[in-house]
Formats: sequence, C-alpha cells, structure tokens
Amino acid sequence: MNNLAVISLGGSIIAPDKVDFTFLKQLNENLRTYLKKDKKRKIILVCGGGAPARVYQEALRNIIDDAPSEEQDWLGIRATHINGQLVKAMFSDLCTDNLITDPTGHINFKGQVLVAAGWKPGFSTDNDAVILAERFEGKLIINLSNIAKVYTDDPKTNPEAKPLDTISWEEFRLMVGNNWTPGKNTPFDPIASKRAEKMNMKVVCADGRNIQNTMAILNGEEFVGTVIG
Repeated sequence: MNNLAVISLGGSIIAPDKVDFTFLKQLNENLRTYLKKDKKRKIILVCGGGAPARVYQEALRNIIDDAPSEEQDWLGIRATHINGQLVKAMFSDLCTDNLITDPTGHINFKGQVLVAAGWKPGFSTDNDAVILAERFEGKLIINLSNIAKVYTDDPKTNPEAKPLDTISWEEFRLMVGNNWTPGKNTPFDPIASKRAEKMNMKVVCADGRNIQNTMAILNGEEFVGTVIG
C-alpha cells in the first residue's frame, strides 16, 4: 500500500487533561481534505491513552502497594479504547471496520481510514502501529505527541539536552532501553523500536498539535521533527 500513512496519535494530544475536541476537529478537517485529493490514499490512526490512562494507573498505585504492571497496562489499554472509539466515530463514514484492538486479527480495511487502539500488556500503542504498518506494507510511521523533536536527554531534567533532526535506530535504542513499563514516557516505545528497526522502518516524531506540520509530513514537504531510522 504505497498510499498508506500510519499515524501513532499520542494520548497526550487526544486527551492531555480532558478531550481536546478543538484539536480533533481540526485534525478531522485536514485529514479529510488530504484523503479527498486522492481516493487511493489510506490512513491508519493508532490512538494512545493520555490523561485517562494516567489517572486510572495512578489511582491503582495509590490504592495498593506494588500495583501489578499487567493491571496498570490493562487500565492504560482500556483508556486507549475510549479515545480510539471517539476517533473512529469521527471518521465513521470513511472507516468501515470496527475499532481495531488486535492488530493481528481479521481486518477488512475497505474504507480510507482504519482506527486502532491498545491490544495487550507488555508494550504501548506504538508497537500496534508498527505491527499494522508491517501488515499493510507501510514504511513510514508518523508518531505524533506533545514534543516537537527527540532530544539527546530529557529536556525537563537536563537543560543541556539538544534537539535532534535525525537519529539511527541503534543510537535511539541506546537512549530508550529495551524494557517497557506501563506509562513509560519515551518518544517511541522500546518494544516498538526494536520491531521497527528489524523491519527497516522510519519513524518521524513530531508535535501533533501543529496540524500544518503534520500535513507537511504527509505531503512530503519540509517539516519540523526527528527522523528515526
């Protein structure tokens, strides 16, 4: 599918504290314009959990000591399902499949849009995006969150951290490590990174709140972000 765009839509921009419907409305309008220009174009949107995931995971940690990782993951996954169902409803006329919660299961993908959310514990929705890109022959994943670029370190804790335009998978994976913990805040999940490197995929990390920048990435124009791979 050469006309396929796979977008990992971070929960941090769908629901940073509550649902950002102004952002979603703009995204809806712009993606529809993009799809209308060429009926062969297709988009896969994979939705993260955002605030609902953090709120429920934190609640569990406050209720019981040593809250099991798997239970925290399930709370995060259910939060992605709420966000995903909202985005699926937004594109209901272009999306003939139900919300995808198992990227390896039966998928028609007859419409122009496919919407997916969390699958099972052990990784984030970034990994689901890689599995779907692999399945439908997408070579680029656009990873949209609330950060404009990948930094050499966490800029919140290290003022010396520098933004990067490009980084290899080898260097990136040294930064993020190999293990996943629920709610882990990395530009792209370590498990997804391992899989994307193996598949020789490219990932663009960019600030999803800048809709014009997202459209520039989709249209192959100059953009602000970091290319991994």
